[in-house]
Amino acid sequence: MIGSTVPSATGVGVLVVDDSPTQRRFLRAMIDADPELTVVGEARTGKEACALVERLRPTVVLMDLDLPEMNGIEAIECIMASLPTPIVVFSAFVAGPDNENGLAAMAAGAVDIMAKPTARESEDLDAYAEALRRRLRVASRVRVITHPRGRLKTTSLSGVIRPSEPHHAVVPAARTVEPAKPAPVDGHRPVELIAIGVSTGGPQALATLLGALPETLTQAVLVVQHMADGFLEGLAQWLDSQCSLPVSVGEGGKRLQPGRVTLAPGGLNFIVHERLRVTCEVPPPSQFHIPGIDPTLTSIAHHLGPAAIGVILTGMGRDGAAGLKEMRDCGAVTIGQDEPTCAVYGMPGAAKALGAVEHERPLPEIAPLLLSLVDTQVRVAR
Repeated sequence: MIGSTVPSATGVGVLVVDDSPTQRRFLRAMIDADPELTVVGEARTGKEACALVERLRPTVVLMDLDLPEMNGIEAIECIMASLPTPIVVFSAFVAGPDNENGLAAMAAGAVDIMAKPTARESEDLDAYAEALRRRLRVASRVRVITHPRGRLKTTSLSGVIRPSEPHHAVVPAARTVEPAKPAPVDGHRPVELIAIGVSTGGPQALATLLGALPETLTQAVLVVQHMADGFLEGLAQWLDSQCSLPVSVGEGGKRLQPGRVTLAPGGLNFIVHERLRVTCEVPPPSQFHIPGIDPTLTSIAHHLGPAAIGVILTGMGRDGAAGLKEMRDCGAVTIGQDEPTCAVYGMPGAAKALGAVEHERPLPEIAPLLLSLVDTQVRVAR
């Protein structure tokens, strides 16, 4: 193992994992510039990282994926199975054609991904360093959950580490889902759209929820996932391989299609209009999460009203709470993921506190509830 220190009783202790001494010095310099953050140890291999997490109990782990002895995906899986700790992936192999590695890392339990700086970003390292420190501070506040071992494997064709199946939270035994009361429907208007907002822990949660929806679903499904530019296409491809419904990234100027899952594109707000037409809008400079969940859900509330169902899943912060409240006020059925099955209960908790959540359910029960709602409203319309 490389050097290690005893974590401070205060502040955020960071374990840095990278096989390059130069990279470790680079990361330590950036982290040590923040008085709230302290590097408590350094590891060169995945095995060393697992051992140091056990010994040092860091607040957060900053980990490369290309590691000797045990690669980063295997190390994340090991840590999340034995001593769950927030992990931020910092790697050159998570952007562009390599973004499936980043998605595999999130499926294994990592809470965030950050690509190593490009040549352009290297020209302004101060801004890049501050972005890294902010991600570490946010990740340190995430309540992570245990993930089982042995769910990931490496393909022999491309060397890309792919999830063989999604990782799910360890949850209580599912309860029998009672038929939900249909929301008031103007003229018995059936549900046209299921809208889902999600952030930290999203890929795993989405794979669980969307994977339980049948290919015969006749409603359009729209997902707004907080994710950095460059990762959404890979997320769509991965979810498409996990679900019966086709999954793709949306485009402005088109319409959401029945029986298809559309991911809101990165860098813009995705706005829904009448007849499921969508447009993209530039977010205001003050908006932190992009794409924003609130703008999308608010537009759905105003243009679809009770012909939509809103869902808020795991995520940090409050984005989506106000939009879900608008949907409920306009007659839509609204659902929030419960705390025990969330990686982070921030967004569902904020929505519940605002009175936006009509039905709170464990993650495995949300898909059956959606199907119950859709079937109930279809029968009412008939």
